[in-house]
Amino acid sequence: MIRPRAIVPGVEAFAARTPTLPPATHTNSYALGGSEVLLVEPATPYEDERREWLAWARGFASQGRTIVAIAVTHHHADHVGGARFFAAELGVPVWAHAETAPRLREVPIARRLGEGDVVRLGGPEPKVIRVLHTPGHAPDHLCFLDEAEGALLVGDMVAGVGTILIDPREGDMAMYLAQLGRLAALGARVALPAHGGPSDAPEELFRRTMAHRLAREARVIEALGAAGTAGAGGAAGAGGATLEELLPLAYADTARLLWPLARLSLEAHLIKLEREGKALRREDRWRRAAM
Repeated sequence: MIRPRAIVPGVEAFAARTPTLPPATHTNSYALGGSEVLLVEPATPYEDERREWLAWARGFASQGRTIVAIAVTHHHADHVGGARFFAAELGVPVWAHAETAPRLREVPIARRLGEGDVVRLGGPEPKVIRVLHTPGHAPDHLCFLDEAEGALLVGDMVAGVGTILIDPREGDMAMYLAQLGRLAALGARVALPAHGGPSDAPEELFRRTMAHRLAREARVIEALGAAGTAGAGGAAGAGGATLEELLPLAYADTARLLWPLARLSLEAHLIKLEREGKALRREDRWRRAAM
């Protein structure tokens, strides 16, 4: 692993070990800008990794570069585990979406970023970073677009390793898919995820992720149909099926070790289908709506 890693002019990555979901093991932080630098994703909570991260960040001073702030894409622990520590050590403010503030109470948010905001980073070659609010994975999720380089920092919208979890307690599958479509249409030249390496085919990556989700949704619909005809003597049938009964049908291709996470995604898909009139819920049981 190369640390740090130059991606395009004015964009550098630093992968740090974090308590993230497997198979990922690290979260990428990014430095955007030339003379003025915006650091994104103060991720690691581990002392040894924090030392390395700080050495990287403090090294900008010897290059005549100044860190103006630390920004976060969203509030999940594997993205903000070092936010308070790094901000204090470097003496810089933290910027985040307004919805991040109540979810990250121990970290003062100095600037609240939202859709359409612009971050201007000075220098001989100034950078303009456009802020995009992209809820779905999390309600406060932000992406950052370096328009000149076509570099799109995507946080947890897609991953270079593993898949992105949509937890129905705070995520929204329909919103997530809509935002993927929006990102695919931006014309970015490189996508920079929080987990895994960069992609030089962003549109393909976004559309492949959408296709994967929609293929899973089709399996969920099939599972609802199968559960609805599971026989009069079964637990399912006309009364519908529970998440536990649907899970082995919709995720038969997924290792059982991952079923607790798959159950969350299954519920997120079912909520989307219910809103679209394709699934019906009664108490804890689900069934396919008549078409």
